[in-house]
Amino acid sequence: MSDVATGATPSGAAPKRQAPLLNIANVLTAVRIALVPVFVAALIVSDGTHQGWLLATAALFLIASITDYWDGWIARARDLVTPFGAIADPIADKALTGAALIGLSAYDLLPWWVTVIILVREWGITALRFGVLRHGVIPASRGGKLKTLLQVIAIIWYLCPITGPIDWIGAILMGAAFVLTVVTGADYVVQAVALRRKGRAAGEPAE
Repeated sequence: MSDVATGATPSGAAPKRQAPLLNIANVLTAVRIALVPVFVAALIVSDGTHQGWLLATAALFLIASITDYWDGWIARARDLVTPFGAIADPIADKALTGAALIGLSAYDLLPWWVTVIILVREWGITALRFGVLRHGVIPASRGGKLKTLLQVIAIIWYLCPITGPIDWIGAILMGAAFVLTVVTGADYVVQAVALRRKGRAAGEPAE
């Protein structure tokens, strides 16, 4: 029989299994996307002042953020990476974070300039990473992962109706997240430029 008929590659190795579109990692990503409008609705109902609803929004944001960790871990551990997940996962992350930051600024809980700079960085770097895929993949750095963790903790802190002598902790957390957001964003730009130059040096056609 031919290699095609037996399902083997010319080198004798079995072809790489294609992960199914409907898998647990993609389901978690879809759940996170679905939670975004629910989170926004709860934040609107809270009016930025109702303690019960603010706690509900914090809980929703935490749950959605946890699915972000688990879907990525499961996709890698079980080899369930799909084109849908690769595209939908970062979009879901940015939509959730963006909705939270915009909501906080809309209710005067966070300065608008912080929200604008973070969102420009997040969406800009996401577009940049997609734009250089033909040259190579820019992996998430430790700084980028720490930035994401700090953003999540800071946003949850701001959503919780915490007042009194410890309310300054939120500003420290958000400040640290902001600095890491900017620094890691600059690092990704440097990596993207290096990838493009490497690709052109290897003879890849210019875009």
